[in-house]
Amino acid sequence: MKQLFSLIGFLIITCSVAAQSNNQNKKVVTNSEPTYPKGDQALYAEVYSNLEYPEEAVKKHTVGEVMLSFDVKPDSSVSNVIIISGVGDGVDEAVGKYIERLKFAPALQNGRPVKMNTIYTFPVKAH
Repeated sequence: MKQLFSLIGFLIITCSVAAQSNNQNKKVVTNSEPTYPKGDQALYAEVYSNLEYPEEAVKKHTVGEVMLSFDVKPDSSVSNVIIISGVGDGVDEAVGKYIERLKFAPALQNGRPVKMNTIYTFPVKAH
């Protein structure tokens, strides 16, 4: 009988500790990441077509890829644009400034818009 009460007490304590740790370590679920509303292909096409290439880049026929990291805020705006790698000749900065003007669908976390960092690589060709 004493063993039965000890076993029941152990089970109650174990269940209580497990329940507490589950509440304290809730897993955060991201339902969706930030996206460009018209799709990635439309984003690449828009940047490629509308980017104002610096004169230096046009003279040198600068070609390559610009990799950017940026935050998409809950209000769909872009902030904290960082050039991870680029092609130089002012093209990297031009892509960053262009992206800052765009609106993205924000990430959703538990059904609510949240700020989230994202990384994109843009092909560029100064023409």
